[in-house]
Amino acid sequence: MPKSKHVGLTSGQVQSFINDGFVKFENAFSLDLAKQCRDELWAEIGLSQDDPEKWVRPVIRVASKSSPPFIEAANTPQLHRAYDQLVGENRWIAPKELGTFPIRFPSPESPGDDGWHVDVSFGTDNPDFMEWRANVKSSGRALLMLFLLSDVGPNDAPTKIRKRSHGTIARELLPYVDAGATLRQLSANGYASTEGCDVELATGAAGTVYLCHPFIVHAAQPHRGEQPRFMAQPPLLPKGEFDPALPPSPVQMAIRQACRLTL
Repeated sequence: MPKSKHVGLTSGQVQSFINDGFVKFENAFSLDLAKQCRDELWAEIGLSQDDPEKWVRPVIRVASKSSPPFIEAANTPQLHRAYDQLVGENRWIAPKELGTFPIRFPSPESPGDDGWHVDVSFGTDNPDFMEWRANVKSSGRALLMLFLLSDVGPNDAPTKIRKRSHGTIARELLPYVDAGATLRQLSANGYASTEGCDVELATGAAGTVYLCHPFIVHAAQPHRGEQPRFMAQPPLLPKGEFDPALPPSPVQMAIRQACRLTL
């Protein structure tokens, strides 16, 4: 079956991505793949589903995984179709790994990493991560993605997403042009400009993927549920910069809409 025939996002979902800055894509990969990924991550961190007494830390991070289940989960036909729909055909690089994984455990402790932020995308060779950068063209990042590898309910530390915050960040990045702003500059006021945004919780069944605009403001939160939450938060990488000779993708359209630009 040609790739274009695979079911991806509806036109309404694409418009929701442009307007709200993200879309929830259910059944993006199988429950079996989700379990295979969880099993590998349990082995990686040396803990067990059956021994909760050893779940003593609120979060454990795994950098990345490139074994077959992770690659397959990131490259299902339905996800490839969605990447085409949001980023543009042949404008993204097929993922060769998944990561990072903030594995969150039920805990009364603060995880210490739950502040609002934007994921920056270039200048990452600087040892000071607060000097990493993003620009209005989103150089180095086509999407932020949240892969739910376990069922995530409201108490299971779902990522908090500020709806429509991507437009505010686009306007704030505009004066910095191609050089971009550092994370230090973007976060100087604690993202106060997006405090009025409605908040969506990234909940869903295992196999759900939230496809997010690179500029979306989001945050972790403590785990108040019963079972650990397994999630990957990889970028989708672009093949290159925005090409003005090509029709604008929904990622570009969202930036244009916010900034009244031609990109």
